[in-house]
Amino acid sequence: MVLQVGDKAPDFSLPDQHGKSVKLSSFRGRPVVIYFYPEDDTPLCTSQACGFRDAWAVFEGLDAVVLGVSPDSVESHAAFAKKFALPFPILADPAKKVLAKYDAWGEKKLYGNVVEGVIRSTFVIDAQGKIAAMFRNVRTPNHSERMARELEKLRA
Repeated sequence: MVLQVGDKAPDFSLPDQHGKSVKLSSFRGRPVVIYFYPEDDTPLCTSQACGFRDAWAVFEGLDAVVLGVSPDSVESHAAFAKKFALPFPILADPAKKVLAKYDAWGEKKLYGNVVEGVIRSTFVIDAQGKIAAMFRNVRTPNHSERMARELEKLRA
């Protein structure tokens, strides 16, 4: 089943960079931005994470939750979050189950070759737990600003 805007966001529970379990449904009542990225401490993934970090005050002002998800380990996430002072949870999905639920794992083109991997995707979940917006094959420049604008639309 392919997810669509208006669908209930699939619930999940994954460990964060501290090993603490984070459950999506525990944020009901607040908007959530979930972004799926390929790998910790790589140039584009770092740029994307630091974009959210640098705009953190905006997301806090919107009472929004930001969750990063990749197949990297808790230990990798801990080092990544510490190195770049990330103020939000980075969730480990090494089994790729949540990535699959959100259609963020599959075939993609990389340097002209078809490979299987993380499809850089972002979902905006409204306070009722429904998908308000979704973005595939995300470009990282200005991504956090675009997500803040999407969150602002929820307040209108």
